[in-house]
Amino acid sequence: MPVKKRRPVPSDIEIAQEAELKTINEVARDAGVLDEELIPYGKYMAKVDYAKVLQRLKDRPNGKMICVTAITPTPLGEGKTVTAFGLGQALKLRGKNIVNTFRQPSKGPTFGIKGGATGGGYSQALPMENINLHFTGDVHAVETAQNLCAAAIDASILHGRTPGDTHRNPLNIDPLNITWTYCVDVEARALRDAMIGLGGVANGYPRLAHWDITVATETAAIFALTTGLRDLRERLRRTVVAYTYDGKAVTAEDLHVAGAMTTLLLDAINPNLVQSTEGHPMFCHGFPFANVAHGNNSVLADLVALKLADFVVTENGFGVDCGFSKMIDVKCRQSGLKADCAVIVASVRALKEHGGAFHLRPGMPYAKVKEAAETENLPAVEKGCENLARNIAIVKMYGVPAVVAINRFTPDTDKEIELVRRKALEAGADGVGLSEGWVKGGEGALELADEVLKAVEKPHEMKFLFPDDAPIKDKIGTIATKVFGADDVDYSPDAAAKVKLYTDLGFGWMTVNMAKTHLSLSHDPNWKGVPKNYKLPVRDIRASVGAGFFYPLCGAVSTMPGLPTRPAFVDVDVDVETGKIKGLF
Repeated sequence: MPVKKRRPVPSDIEIAQEAELKTINEVARDAGVLDEELIPYGKYMAKVDYAKVLQRLKDRPNGKMICVTAITPTPLGEGKTVTAFGLGQALKLRGKNIVNTFRQPSKGPTFGIKGGATGGGYSQALPMENINLHFTGDVHAVETAQNLCAAAIDASILHGRTPGDTHRNPLNIDPLNITWTYCVDVEARALRDAMIGLGGVANGYPRLAHWDITVATETAAIFALTTGLRDLRERLRRTVVAYTYDGKAVTAEDLHVAGAMTTLLLDAINPNLVQSTEGHPMFCHGFPFANVAHGNNSVLADLVALKLADFVVTENGFGVDCGFSKMIDVKCRQSGLKADCAVIVASVRALKEHGGAFHLRPGMPYAKVKEAAETENLPAVEKGCENLARNIAIVKMYGVPAVVAINRFTPDTDKEIELVRRKALEAGADGVGLSEGWVKGGEGALELADEVLKAVEKPHEMKFLFPDDAPIKDKIGTIATKVFGADDVDYSPDAAAKVKLYTDLGFGWMTVNMAKTHLSLSHDPNWKGVPKNYKLPVRDIRASVGAGFFYPLCGAVSTMPGLPTRPAFVDVDVDVETGKIKGLF
């Protein structure tokens, strides 16, 4: 085993740095990847040539896909990543051929509030520091491709068709109707809206531009949804970046930049192979945000993993209403992937919040709610289980078996755990298991693994909530009422106009990817439990034609986060004597 357990459990980075990692060649052999399919990035990381693997194993049946999701989360997080990794480790201990797939962390949250996203305790992905920072350069590749297209837009407005041509803006781009953004992978609220092109004609045409965090861009979504190089090139060809003065769509192909963007992503689309703290294989690839993008790791990572392994454990961003719903209605719809089981992670402290015991807002010190969160409160837990039951019901709507994972924290009492177990089964869960991967690694998720192994064998048929050819408003209304529990949808005039525009432009074939808060089933982060008797406000609708989805903006949703008063980067440094990173978590 690459890491030796000790008590009390050290910090995540201490555990990661104490681990005795397998070489990436050993991990590859364990995964069934051949030497000629491996592209090493140092001793402990590698890319895998997806095309070679898929061609070699094209006749092998796919493994089972297990999706790890959660109840509606709190700002603390409910341990979804650590549960997904612990489950993978437990399945490996049960002798199963298992690969985990997960998203690469964004440096925005890593240095902002949340910190890293490689699990925790004894259920981590390694090498943790590399994965949380630059890794194999995929985020840089996406960022460069996105910014190249943005620069091409401004150059097209400034120049004529040929050198010396005095007739500027040959594509007739309306500077007030540019939908493509610049990006950077840090939390920089000052760049959300910025005037560019100031200082004279040599600096371009002055306009109001917008920056997204890189992982919220359309290029990031395309990167994660593509099924291969030919598909990538087609998606970048059709992606709409602006509109003309007379309302016609302008594409990356019109700018003659789609080919260069594809070239920048050529190596990056190969999935990244790493390992867990217990040495089993994992693919870390793709990084779309889950509240504004579709929140799942890359299709290519899953396609490769499903050919290599009998069981693939993948994590969906945030709760069932966000990442899991988008896993089915966006990712599976476009790729042909199928989910065989959903694991819904719940924590007692989150159920207490949904039950009214306390309200922790983002950025609020945990000390203010610590007593309420850690004191036994059975009535609050029982009330909060209404949220758990609602999330179980959503999973069942998609035709997928649901297993509840209770991520146990030290203050949780046996009575609270048993109450959650009972309420989950009463709500229709196909099984319930404890998740204690943080303190025990795979051994702490063996009960959960056994429940999952039973659930994936149950007869089931995954289904979508709406047909591809449904009108745009019907698609939005279906998600709003069936998943979010709204009574109806309230469209702003701008949003209603966008519905007509996209229909007239022939974009009605696309699926829907709702952009809203992750802290509530509704659009309002303060509405806990199971919100009822409300209309879902849609203030705008944007079209990501290359990614193949609309994203209606529900409530206040930002595609560029801002740093808090005390960011996580404050604690990050390097020991100049040893070169070891410290403070990363």
